[in-house]
Amino acid sequence: MSKLTIVANIHAHPDRIDLVKAELEKLVPITRAEKGCLQYDLHRDNSNPAHFMFFENWETRELWQTHMGAPHLAAYMQATEDAVVEFVLNEMTHIA
Repeated sequence: MSKLTIVANIHAHPDRIDLVKAELEKLVPITRAEKGCLQYDLHRDNSNPAHFMFFENWETRELWQTHMGAPHLAAYMQATEDAVVEFVLNEMTHIA
C-alpha cells in the first residue's frame, strides 16, 4: 500500500482557541519523531482563527493507527475535551 495522507480539521470553541492551539502545537514535535511519520504540519485558517488543520503523511496506515493510540494523543484529547466543537478526519490516498 502507498503512503497514507491524513487531513484532520479541528474547530475550537471561540472562547477556547488559545487552549486548543497550544495543545495542538504540543503534538507536533512528538509526532514528527514517531516511527512512520513522513510529514505532520499544523495549519490555521486565515479567516477563521478557530479552524485548525493537520496535513499528515505516514508510511503506512498501521503506523498511523499506532500514532492514534499514543499517550500524547490521549493527553491532547483529555485537555481539549470541552474545547473542540468539531473534529473531522479524512484518510486520503495520493493518486497523481
